[in-house]
Amino acid sequence: MRLVQIKGADGVRMVAVLGEDAGGRLIRSVASAYELAGRAIAEKLSLEAMAAKLGLGDSVDVRAALAEGRVLAPLDHPDPAHLVVTGTGLTHLGSAEGRDAMHKKLAVDKTTGGEPVLTDSMKMFKHGVESGKPKPGEEGFQPEWFYKGDGGSVVAPEAAFASPAFAQDGGEEPEIVGLYLIGPDGTPHRLGFALGNEFSDHVTEKFNYLWLAHSKLRQCSFGPELRTGPLPAAVTGRSRVRRGNEIIFDKPFLSGEDNMSHTIANLEFHHFKYAGFRRPGDVHVHFFGTATLSFSAGVTTQDGDVFEIDADAFVFPLRNTLGTAPAMPFLVAAL
Repeated sequence: MRLVQIKGADGVRMVAVLGEDAGGRLIRSVASAYELAGRAIAEKLSLEAMAAKLGLGDSVDVRAALAEGRVLAPLDHPDPAHLVVTGTGLTHLGSAEGRDAMHKKLAVDKTTGGEPVLTDSMKMFKHGVESGKPKPGEEGFQPEWFYKGDGGSVVAPEAAFASPAFAQDGGEEPEIVGLYLIGPDGTPHRLGFALGNEFSDHVTEKFNYLWLAHSKLRQCSFGPELRTGPLPAAVTGRSRVRRGNEIIFDKPFLSGEDNMSHTIANLEFHHFKYAGFRRPGDVHVHFFGTATLSFSAGVTTQDGDVFEIDADAFVFPLRNTLGTAPAMPFLVAAL
């Protein structure tokens, strides 16, 4: 099942099931995926069973809603402070190449006969390849992890990113996103997956990997649809950057566990093992990583560029335009 959240022309929120023809049918008696998931957890039903129990109503033109900017992220929270956006890096086969190029040092280890020292990025990647896919019941290697923001950092599909005025770069990161709701007893419930653009400042990150945390405090986008059930083992997509009538970057990206150095279960375990991430009622949006960046291909983005990401596991592409937020000077007030 695929879920889409839409605002009507009157501003009223709705949630729809996406059909095979890319049209939608509204789910009765709920106004959001959050509400639908909460009721499903309470009644111990799957999202599909809960939607079937509530019933489907009027049809909705999802393509028209996308064109009119009325499609929301497919999962949100009534209080944005209770939505947590995080991610893991160096999780995909090939993902270390671009990162290592950013962080490469010229030092050599004299004790190894002059062989180059592995960067921290390559060490993390190597450990992930070796033990990121543990057997059931075993604990795998802990991945790189980062925090991006709360619900206020989420930009709707087809909307524009507002890169901070102080940012040195604004570049796309095409990824698969896991979407979760924490149940009343603290159990994380995976609702499904979405296409995501993790949008980061790669120039800031390149200066020093200790600035990775700074580079990730940017907006993000995911959607338009939430796909329930397991993610296909192999996901094939394309990432493009459009500038006016030209495509200045166009490259395939691969995801799914066949193309990853970690299992999704391992990434989930190392995120939700922290009690603070199992607070009842919270929503979690977790980016699983990528091996494809236009920055690694030498592209310098600019305002007005359009990021376009699509994949065979999803019906609609995810598109966002790059913009820059006005400078926001502030003063820390002492009491």
